[in-house]
Amino acid sequence: MTNEFPQTLTIAGTDSGGGAGVMADLKTMQERHVFGTAVIVAVTAQNTKGVQDFLALPQQLIDEQFASLADDFKIRACKTGMLADAEHVHGVVENLKRYNFGPLTVDPVMIAKGGAALLADDAVATVRDELLPLADVLTPNLPEAQRLTGLPLDTKEEMEAAAVELQNLGAKNVIIKGGHEATPDQASDFVLLEDGRSFWLSAPRIDTVRTHGTGDTLSSCITAELAKGADFETAIRLGKDYVTAAIAHPIEVGHGHGPLNHWAYNQGGTL
Repeated sequence: MTNEFPQTLTIAGTDSGGGAGVMADLKTMQERHVFGTAVIVAVTAQNTKGVQDFLALPQQLIDEQFASLADDFKIRACKTGMLADAEHVHGVVENLKRYNFGPLTVDPVMIAKGGAALLADDAVATVRDELLPLADVLTPNLPEAQRLTGLPLDTKEEMEAAAVELQNLGAKNVIIKGGHEATPDQASDFVLLEDGRSFWLSAPRIDTVRTHGTGDTLSSCITAELAKGADFETAIRLGKDYVTAAIAHPIEVGHGHGPLNHWAYNQGGTL
């Protein structure tokens, strides 16, 4: 039937280096067999070595992108990534309230892999107060979860407490990514579901610098699975497996924090 193929939306910034942002989102969505669309919030000059510059687009153009997609596509799930500053976070929130694009996955992007700030300091409160209450799934890493909650995150018990606090702020399902942990052999993420169930997802830690775009890839995979009708737990577990395979089977691109291999499951991955 016309327009019934699973369709998704990423609301984020570009990565001219192709490893993160909208580029990683669309690659992941394509690999997970959904049709990806995009609202571009900002454009970056970026490669595996870092972010050299970025420019946020005028809000009117962002609004027009939302309206254009709503007029034609049947989007079943969406996600946010880099949103630049408080003004643009607020504008995205207003559009998400205006249009029904299905369950929302929020990746609260704040800092690039190379250390460049991708979210203005004054926007953290806007993300916390306006965007989090709309999130069906929230996927912060440890530094992002710490900034959003103000809590220490040095132990697993503290990660679990932070997930509860993020739910209290309005996010329905929370996965706190533990990739920044000092644990030498395991990368462990904590998941707290809306119904109160919780669990840890662990995978062997891989010694590599080719991890650029992991957060974008995880949130995009979750979004794709939700668009195909998966429940939240299944979508999160598949997202973890997909990222693990993409890191475990690297491709040699660039001279810095290299990108993931988004088609890794065709090269011996787990999916």
